Amino acid sequence: MAENQIVVDAPRGRVFAVLADPGSYAEWVLGAKAVREADSTWPAPGSLLHHSSGAGPVTIDDSTEVLECDPPRRIVLLARLGPVGAFRVELVLDAVGEGRTTVTMREEPEEGIVRAIGPVGDAVGALRNKLSLRSLKRLAEG
Repeated sequence: MAENQIVVDAPRGRVFAVLADPGSYAEWVLGAKAVREADSTWPAPGSLLHHSSGAGPVTIDDSTEVLECDPPRRIVLLARLGPVGAFRVELVLDAVGEGRTTVTMREEPEEGIVRAIGPVGDAVGALRNKLSLRSLKRLAEG
């Protein structure tokens, strides 16, 4: 499992608003190229966000499903990435002081190739998530 944390100089509600905006997904999730479509109920449990992900000319079209949502405290996603597999991603938002939020992101492979590569996948995920959280911070503070 990969776990990352960042402190955002914005209230928890503003940080959660970025997570709840399907259009911002490709702006903060490293590797996401575009959002193709999102259910009108996003981020309600069971709703889907259809995205394209990849690097360079390689693109995979797939979806992310909301498993749990407790605004503005927590959201749990199942991010699918075609043959690579699927990841369970939990984002927990804790208010710290006035107008600051600690975001903890935990990612665990659920199925596919990513589950088989173990610690190597965790290290790659930790780096990707560190960069994703920096982008989330920039959007929430902006």
